[in-house]
Amino acid sequence: MLKKVPHTYVIVFAIIAIAAVLTWFIPPGKYIEVTREINGKQVTEMVFHYEENLPEPYRENFNSQVQTWQVFSALFKGFVKQSGIIIFILMIGGAFWIMNQSRAIDVGIFAFLKFTRKLEHNKLMRKLGVDNIIIVLVMILFSVFGAIFGMSEETIAFVIILIPLAISMGYDSIMGVCMVYIAAHLGFAGAILNPFTIGIAQGLADLPLFSGIEYRMFAWLIINLVGIVFVLRYARKIKKNPRASIMFEEDAYWRKREQAETEEITYYTPRMAWIVFGITWIVLIVFSFLHPQTTMTVGNSSFTFMILPVLTVVYGIAGVISLRKSVHFFVLLLLAYTILFLIVGVMGYGWYVMEIATLFLAMGVASGLAINKTADDIAKLFLEGVKDIMSAAIIVGLAGGIIVVLEDGGIIDSILYGLSKAMGNFGDVASVGTMYVIQTIINVVIPSGSAKAAITMPIMAPFSDLIGISRQATVMAFQFGDGFTNMITPTSGVLIAVLGVARIPYHKWVKWVWPLIITLIVLGFLLLIPTVTMQLNGF
Repeated sequence: MLKKVPHTYVIVFAIIAIAAVLTWFIPPGKYIEVTREINGKQVTEMVFHYEENLPEPYRENFNSQVQTWQVFSALFKGFVKQSGIIIFILMIGGAFWIMNQSRAIDVGIFAFLKFTRKLEHNKLMRKLGVDNIIIVLVMILFSVFGAIFGMSEETIAFVIILIPLAISMGYDSIMGVCMVYIAAHLGFAGAILNPFTIGIAQGLADLPLFSGIEYRMFAWLIINLVGIVFVLRYARKIKKNPRASIMFEEDAYWRKREQAETEEITYYTPRMAWIVFGITWIVLIVFSFLHPQTTMTVGNSSFTFMILPVLTVVYGIAGVISLRKSVHFFVLLLLAYTILFLIVGVMGYGWYVMEIATLFLAMGVASGLAINKTADDIAKLFLEGVKDIMSAAIIVGLAGGIIVVLEDGGIIDSILYGLSKAMGNFGDVASVGTMYVIQTIINVVIPSGSAKAAITMPIMAPFSDLIGISRQATVMAFQFGDGFTNMITPTSGVLIAVLGVARIPYHKWVKWVWPLIITLIVLGFLLLIPTVTMQLNGF
């Protein structure tokens, strides 16, 4: 008889307790920046000191404590640490709950499925599989987003859209997560122009920004090929037998929603929808005058274009057409423009979770007004949405407690130092493989790519010079080590948030994803071998 698997909250708290126990045995320490003059050039290095050997200014500000009862206060601090993502989840949940009252997404899914069924009349499409084409195209789109501008937190909002679509197509919630989250992190791991990982790592390694792009593009293609094939094989299995899904019972929630939403839809356009259209169009016109040109940054390149004026003109035309059909299509237009402005905001204006959450909240309010909901109705619907998604927000705060315990215990840098000492001159392939393993392990402790780059690259880059390995190879070891385990580590706030939104228990996700993670980790090592055995451009 199988033992009952603990609740996700219990699993996370157990990991917090284990992290606390580590602080009893691992001595605290800290890396500090030291600037030295070497051959007439100022060089900044990261030098590790155990707590008792820290220089006086640093020792005063280094207040590490062995963690005991702090496992409970870590829960509070975890919520504070992850407050941005937690509020983001709650606002997104409330906004989508309001929008869902219009049943616009249902209309969109029905129209989409009807379109795909027409494509099945084409022999080539039927042979390839329309569903397969859709899955591949959606995954490539999000992978490109991950590879170019490091899409991560943004996937939380898209999961809410793609899971109902996956369920409607005959799949499960895991497939919905795959099409968005897995795809984005395949791109994140095979980053081509991601400024938050590759940009920072190469800058700290004194390499030309985004150099070696040719081999990284090859690596991105291989990683995505393997990842997409893995997902397609799973999709075929679930399509053939839905009960083969480990999420079949939990997905009753999504199937019930889908069944409730297949009731007959009445198409209509209230006068208020026209008023909302007019107000939003005026707002876009004002923004177009204030920002006639937008500079979009893609990696190290940028281009300037009249994006907002063009989008405003298209919105005016599309708004009239959609409202003449039904308010449902107008709400879909609002959703589409929310996604477009998310992309423009992130790549053109440096938006993060606050701005994105604000954008979705505005979409939710506009959607509610367009379907003739009163202010009180909208407030009540928002609270219902917050209540529905609350469990996802709570688990993010709990997971934040893991990092808090390690930070307050002062052992994160000590773990990093111990791992770096394990590296020796084992030969080029073994050395770069060791770097890769170390970066993979560190990613469990420090899930932030930019933070990990700032800490590890000043150590790894000079070390690679000593053992005769290209600094570019060291950057790729960091890139792969940072990317793959993001999809399984419980310290990743984004992963925990996505699973919470998707209502996938963490232990079930681990059971499903570990074969893919192992495959990708092995693939990453194989892709690192040419970086030290072949003459590659930029290496």
